[in-house]
Amino acid sequence: MTTKFPTINSTLSPNALAQLIQQQYNLSGKTKCSIFRLAMNHLYIVNDNDNQYVFRVYTHDWRTKSEIKEELRLLLHLKENDKQAAYPIADKSGEYVQEIEASEGKRFGVLFSYAKGTKTAKFSSQTSFLIGKALAKVHQSTEGFELNRISYNSENLLTKPVLRIKEFFPKNINEVEFLEKLSAFLTLKIQNTGSKMRYGSVHLDVWFDNLHIDDEKEITFFDFDFCGNGYLCFDISYFLFQLLATNLNEEDYQIKAESFLKGYETITEISNEEKQFLPFACLAIMTYYISVQCDRFEYWTNIFLNEDHLKRMVGNLKRWIAYNKIEIE
Repeated sequence: MTTKFPTINSTLSPNALAQLIQQQYNLSGKTKCSIFRLAMNHLYIVNDNDNQYVFRVYTHDWRTKSEIKEELRLLLHLKENDKQAAYPIADKSGEYVQEIEASEGKRFGVLFSYAKGTKTAKFSSQTSFLIGKALAKVHQSTEGFELNRISYNSENLLTKPVLRIKEFFPKNINEVEFLEKLSAFLTLKIQNTGSKMRYGSVHLDVWFDNLHIDDEKEITFFDFDFCGNGYLCFDISYFLFQLLATNLNEEDYQIKAESFLKGYETITEISNEEKQFLPFACLAIMTYYISVQCDRFEYWTNIFLNEDHLKRMVGNLKRWIAYNKIEIE
């Protein structure tokens, strides 16, 4: 007797998705769909004559429909205010979220505009200036804009993530002990922040992989999957951390970092309190992301998620700590 075997993470047929998208969005019969990336979520490139889109299929049991709608509400808010972010596209009935019955259960799909330009980690200090300027414009619209999603505080960035990491990795390895000590140190830093910290909706994953550069003139951000509520300087700090991680020459990093901050402050001032918090914020975010990798181990390429990977991740944290001359008390 043949039975349908349960799955946890299927790959949807690009051809079948092309038909679904063509029908739901009234695209032409020339609509084509191809796999772009199978990772935390599954991304497909959609082409219809000269028009190009991105269709994201959220992995099963990753985001609720209400969480996705909040992400899209933020993106539509940015679109209404002419900010530089890819935006969701409604189907013929005015709906933004498609429900797809996959073999593992219900999954959600959203069609997004395609961000103009290209992705590169090798950008100039002038481009870094433009990225800072564009992020500040986004923050102008997201300050005070509250989402019905996660709030990035010490509990969600540090306390819970460290517990999850300890469940996944052996407790007696040095890296886990380091993260426990770092978490206690950062918790106090977050709890002691004051009133001059701007708060609102944050992207939380601003780096070269989630933005396109168009002819060294225009920046478009995308992939707001981790958006939530938090200090706006979380985004600034995370970008700087990733900038250091992708620039081994620290002189190059410093030039680009200064240019990024100058670009940001041509639009919005970064308070002294925020500047003082920048060296610490990204360390909390990276601790959170290590725990996310543990949580999603079975849903993406997981061969790298081992003790060696944890050592590399912690090594990057220690490099940042050394560069910023942070002493963990």
